[in-house]
Amino acid sequence: MELTIDQLKQLLPKNPYVSQWHHALSQLLPDYEINTAKRIAAFIAQCAHESGGFLFLKENLNYKAETLTRIWPKYFPSDVAKDYASRPNKQEAIANRAYANRMGNGDEASGDGWKFCGRGLIQLTGRDNYQAFADSLQISVDDAAQYLETFEGCVQSACWFWENNNLNALADQGNIDAISKKVNGGTEGLENRRNFYQQALQVLS
Repeated sequence: MELTIDQLKQLLPKNPYVSQWHHALSQLLPDYEINTAKRIAAFIAQCAHESGGFLFLKENLNYKAETLTRIWPKYFPSDVAKDYASRPNKQEAIANRAYANRMGNGDEASGDGWKFCGRGLIQLTGRDNYQAFADSLQISVDDAAQYLETFEGCVQSACWFWENNNLNALADQGNIDAISKKVNGGTEGLENRRNFYQQALQVLS
């Protein structure tokens, strides 16, 4: 089946870029066999939850000191957190520290944490993931980072994640809980994901 622009407007009523998203989704979903009501509904539901309705496409690291300590106590004990949270370029500084020396990133000074912070509808994070996505498209990792700033890149990275995790099979079963765990690593926002899926199924039927 094909997702119509009117259906997408119903699913993303507050999004000012529905036509651009519809164009990208129409181009890319068939390539990844996200082509039935159940598959499209599950995909849109997960992406919408992760991105606040296809509005937030880059990781927000604008944290207060106490939040940093709660999220990343290993990297931001209270004294360190206060320092980083007060820096003028704090999002970049926080990313470079939080993501240093893991996920294929270099050390804090390399800037990889910020360069490869979460981007896309299902946020791709870390040099290793960016590189794997780039390899799938036969482009450089730097080009992949730029591509992830576009509508098409945001959609395609989510499709790539979907395919790599065999989520069409779970969508065919209607197993939103299992898909949510694959996407989020846990059960964050599970009720909202379930509700959005049911809404999407109604709109697409």
